[in-house]
Amino acid sequence: MEIVTVDELKKKIEENEDFQLVDVRETFEYETSNINGENIPLANILLEKDKISKDKPVIIHCRSGKRSAQAVKLLEGQGFSNLANLEGGIIAWRDQFDPDMIVY
Repeated sequence: MEIVTVDELKKKIEENEDFQLVDVRETFEYETSNINGENIPLANILLEKDKISKDKPVIIHCRSGKRSAQAVKLLEGQGFSNLANLEGGIIAWRDQFDPDMIVY
């Protein structure tokens, strides 16, 4: 499984790279705090897989990296080969860049 660090993600955002960011946390978690990814909760990931690009890199994240790792495995089983898991999830993002961010 490919891993992306929060530093690598921040660089991709700052350089306006063409990629998709998917947040697999529950909607209430996403509404509390997010980093502008598309919210597709893990429970719906296979039902909503058509919302996930196959034509560009996709970084999947959650709170800590565990649910997003599950999402990557599920999607890879469906033929996706362009996925990466955000190491440490939004907690790592908060710790590195936004200490005031509330993470549910």
